[in-house]
Amino acid sequence: MGNRTWTFAQLSSAAEQFAFSLLARGICPGDRIALCLPNVPETVIALWGVIKAGGVFVMVNATTKQDKLDFLLNDCGAVALVTTQARQGAALFVNHPNLQSVFLTGFAGQPLALEDPRFVSFDEHAQARPLPQVSEADLAAILYTSGSTGFPKGVALSHQNIATATRAITEYLNLTPSDVLFNVLPLSFGYGLTQLFSACAVRATFVCEKDMLFPHVALTKIAEVRATGFAIVPTIAAMLLEYDLAKYDLSSLRYVTNAGAHLPAEYGQRLSRVLPNASLICMYGQTECLRISYLPASDFGARPESVGKGIPYQQLFLLDDEGNEVDGQAPGQLVVRGDHVMLRYWNSPEATAEKLRPPPPALRDRVGPSERLLFTGDLFRRDSEGYLYFVSRMDDIIKSRGEKVSPAEVERALLSMPGVAAAAVVGVERPNFGTVIKAVIVTASGAALTDRDVKQYCAARLENYMVPGVVEFRDQLPTTERGKVDKSALT
Repeated sequence: MGNRTWTFAQLSSAAEQFAFSLLARGICPGDRIALCLPNVPETVIALWGVIKAGGVFVMVNATTKQDKLDFLLNDCGAVALVTTQARQGAALFVNHPNLQSVFLTGFAGQPLALEDPRFVSFDEHAQARPLPQVSEADLAAILYTSGSTGFPKGVALSHQNIATATRAITEYLNLTPSDVLFNVLPLSFGYGLTQLFSACAVRATFVCEKDMLFPHVALTKIAEVRATGFAIVPTIAAMLLEYDLAKYDLSSLRYVTNAGAHLPAEYGQRLSRVLPNASLICMYGQTECLRISYLPASDFGARPESVGKGIPYQQLFLLDDEGNEVDGQAPGQLVVRGDHVMLRYWNSPEATAEKLRPPPPALRDRVGPSERLLFTGDLFRRDSEGYLYFVSRMDDIIKSRGEKVSPAEVERALLSMPGVAAAAVVGVERPNFGTVIKAVIVTASGAALTDRDVKQYCAARLENYMVPGVVEFRDQLPTTERGKVDKSALT
């Protein structure tokens, strides 16, 4: 991190010192402490310090605007905030009555030039004291995820939830202490966070960069540290494929993982060609349970559209609207059972009841009537060998011309078109036509495409009602802070 290195012993000592600071400021077990920081060592120290103090860490992306930060702090009832100097100001305490302390980073042990004693240097020294005991059933984290209402929902995860998901990930990636995990994903993002936890679980080296803003810098660093694992999302894959990767010594990479969004088959095939030593492992998950499935590299060539099979230590079901398991390869809602499934949504009992439900009658004999299952809201189909294929989010389906259209299916067709580097599909309202399919496309370097080219290509491969009625070309697709395509910005 910023060319600073830490042993696990140094990290543990620094985290313990921060835990003492939290306890000295009156933090009690179960209190929520928000971490609004970029990928810097203080983020990792603060996270483990909160855990040692028996608190609950709340990850907030460092680029979060003040209005959203206000909402998150008030929603979780944070009693402390760890952030940068840029966030300091008396308004923090005025707007957040629960907030008792704000720890500011970047002062290297020097006293703050602020009169309000509630502002504290992150590096302050506090007297050692006994640390509280933590149970695996205790709340460990609240990770906020986008909500369909426009307000983020806090996913409440226990220590057991995180430990179970981490155990599964380290097993199927075959991680060992000799691995070097290279991360450019925000630690506020569940995918980035699992990179940290996986590395710590096996005592592997964790190399964390702030972002992927300058791919050349990241690629040079991968070669320099001899990274063995690299976590990406599709937008990062698109950036990588714009570079001549042969110029960099990436031979140390043992695997590359993808999650966060489906990796287009063409991206995966091209990455496999330019990184022949690295196994490409495509994964699928939700913040509500961190990880659900993975596709081994050996299966990618035959099933590039699949997200694989379920991870260890869970059960998966595909259910129809009546709660019965679907037959054959019919689509059904993916339902998950396991110790990695969240405790609840924070302060959202109605949303919790919708997402976590008792088993329907058809499953009660197999999972027990008292179990709560995670209804993902995602439609999948499963082939005869048990491999899963994403169909669509249930709330993503576009109803056009009386038919149901899966944006993912149209996007797959578009991405197979020569000259298309990236594509996203949404439904838009048009007078006298109702909802029509809109395709937003980024062309590959040197390609010249027209909307007519796109429509003709799709017409030869898709049903008529799936062919985009509107085609728009852009230099790049807008993305969220998690690296996913921001479809709300495409309508």
